[in-house]
Amino acid sequence: MPKIGVIFSGCGVFDGTEITEAVMTLYFLEKKGADIVCMAPNMEQYHVVNHLTGDVDESKKRNVLEEAARLVRGNVKDIKDVDINELDALVIPGGFGAAKNLTTYAIDGNDCKVNEDVKKAVNTIVTSKKPMAAICIAPVLVAKALEGTGIKSIITIGSDENVAGSIESFGATHVECPVKEAIVDEENKIITTPAFMLAQNTLEVASGIEKTIENLYKFL
Repeated sequence: MPKIGVIFSGCGVFDGTEITEAVMTLYFLEKKGADIVCMAPNMEQYHVVNHLTGDVDESKKRNVLEEAARLVRGNVKDIKDVDINELDALVIPGGFGAAKNLTTYAIDGNDCKVNEDVKKAVNTIVTSKKPMAAICIAPVLVAKALEGTGIKSIITIGSDENVAGSIESFGATHVECPVKEAIVDEENKIITTPAFMLAQNTLEVASGIEKTIENLYKFL
């Protein structure tokens, strides 16, 4: 039973992890019989968004780890307490939290920084030749985390030209991909899928994530 880590960035598409992507990731991993280790940084999230109106609520503050706990019935660890070397693979679902909390890409663009613990996790998995998957906007995080390492990843976020340009500027290669498919970087064992970067419904998201997890397992 492979031990697979899943990194969350909060709870809710506009300021945390995209919930459908999170649920589909957990569903397909569990269907495969994975020993899932859920984790998130113990940090204040960038801001709180009212998901009904789309407005930022300046009066509220939320914690990424506590919000991630909502998604997994409390079964989540502080990423600092997880020995990444004990994992067999890693998966990062999308949502704006990946670009606001796990990285500062949504704020700083190409000059963004990656949370140090998340960056360490990505680099540990990839340099150990273990497989990892990134969904929706999360591949930007992977490309930035690997910037300057000499590892030339091949990834997708779908077809958004601006984000694809950022990925290329970080030293990765972006490949366009339909929503129901996944791109497999065979050399680096990195699998990516567009999900809600392109998806119009849950079925499309599920199709791409199912293919992503299937390909992840081919490397285990």
